[in-house]
Amino acid sequence: MARREPLNRAKILDAALELATKEGLEGLSMRRLAKSLGVEAMSLYNHVSNKADILDGLAERAFDQIELPDPALPWPQRLRAVALSMYEVFGRSPVVPMALLTDQSNPTTVRALKPLDTVVGALYEAGFDDAGAWRALGAVNGLLFGSLLLSTGGFNGDFREHAGRQQLGVYIREMDPAQLPHFSRLVRNIPPTDPATDFERALDMLIQGLEQSIPF
Repeated sequence: MARREPLNRAKILDAALELATKEGLEGLSMRRLAKSLGVEAMSLYNHVSNKADILDGLAERAFDQIELPDPALPWPQRLRAVALSMYEVFGRSPVVPMALLTDQSNPTTVRALKPLDTVVGALYEAGFDDAGAWRALGAVNGLLFGSLLLSTGGFNGDFREHAGRQQLGVYIREMDPAQLPHFSRLVRNIPPTDPATDFERALDMLIQGLEQSIPF
């Protein structure tokens, strides 16, 4: 009979990520998690406090994978690099951005907040005041999480494929070009691309806009 490996926090987080990826955040519970690990639910509490603690742990893991840029780089390059890394990392673990957006995870450790601190530092270096940096951060987060949401159809699909493309056939069949000429033209002529490329181009447009809005 094979000896069972001792339970620890890392093993619990691994199992939680697998379960949440399959069943969604609503399918992740202490009872189900314990069952997937072949243990009693009470044994989990020796390593994690509750579901929120688990989700914070998953978020911290994701944030820790984000590559921080060279601080010597100009601020637009630093902002671009960290945003692209966040997109890639969160795309690999879509339950993490969903937990963050639905306020089920609120990691506050230095480890988790370092990427955001890097973004804000770049914005301050650009010349934004507090209000301007806050608005710019919101724009970056809106682009990041919005792009992930549109790509995965609710963070449940493959972030490398546009979820919206699966619905284009319905638009094309039902749409009257005479009534909606512009949107009709667009959905019939969307060029082949991928979400990562679209995000990168949109990010470049956003950074250009931020550069133009810096107060002098």
